[in-house]
Amino acid sequence: MYPKKTRILIVDDMNMFRQMVRQALNTLDYTALIEAADGSLGLKALEEGIKNKDPFGFIICDWNMPKMKGIDLLRAVRGSPWGKTIPFLMLTAEADKKNVIEALSEGVDGYIIKPFTVNTLAGNMKQIYDKKNMQKAS
Repeated sequence: MYPKKTRILIVDDMNMFRQMVRQALNTLDYTALIEAADGSLGLKALEEGIKNKDPFGFIICDWNMPKMKGIDLLRAVRGSPWGKTIPFLMLTAEADKKNVIEALSEGVDGYIIKPFTVNTLAGNMKQIYDKKNMQKAS
């Protein structure tokens, strides 16, 4: 599992869902949590983290948001020199199979459909962590 000091970016336009994710992550002992209300603010936070040499180690992002959707944030992250391997988990109400396929084709590491449980979130984070570590080893 990711170290408890991992900086995690939570991107969702609904404050209630950001708070739910924050609470779930706090339950898992993660405390370095930053929130953004849409994809454009999320991208700005990610870029500032890189610039300040304090990058994020994990992104949890909704799909439907104003200004910049989660899928567009995913594309921007994967298209940047620093974002090719950063773990990116889509946490969304978008259950349409075509959206899941699109996110996978754009390089998302995990996809959870709301509502979610702490165990579901923890399980997905562990699965992504294990997969990333296997890729590093090979």
